[in-house]
Amino acid sequence: MQEPEERIFEMRPVGTIEKTEESTCIRIREEYADALLGLDGWSHVNVLYWFDRNDEPRRRRILRVHPRGKQENPLTGVFACRAPVRPNLIALSVCRILGVEGSVVTIDEIDAFDGTPVVDLKPFTPSDLKAEDVRVPEWTGRAR
Repeated sequence: MQEPEERIFEMRPVGTIEKTEESTCIRIREEYADALLGLDGWSHVNVLYWFDRNDEPRRRRILRVHPRGKQENPLTGVFACRAPVRPNLIALSVCRILGVEGSVVTIDEIDAFDGTPVVDLKPFTPSDLKAEDVRVPEWTGRAR
């Protein structure tokens, strides 16, 4: 099988994460604010964002890590954990929507820094939960 041709994709942030002691928000750029129409009808949103603080060529080449930075966790490929270093620095969090007002989406929390660029928002749907017989490694602390 032939390797796929390497292509470069251009992405532009649609907004940024804003965190204060009082709240966590996603501020959508004004030119994309119309895309929020109807989001307030959903309870949760998938937030795709960019691990911009790790965006260095050498960090993109890190392919194996000890998950959560803990040496006691087994060496694991970045596609098998949620490490912030990876070839493409896309992150995903499911967040509860607390409110949508103008170009601001207030959420309960997100594992991102203040100022983190947001790449996209997609509503979280019940069909996202279709996975059955889910298995996770023991190092997650969630193994069943």
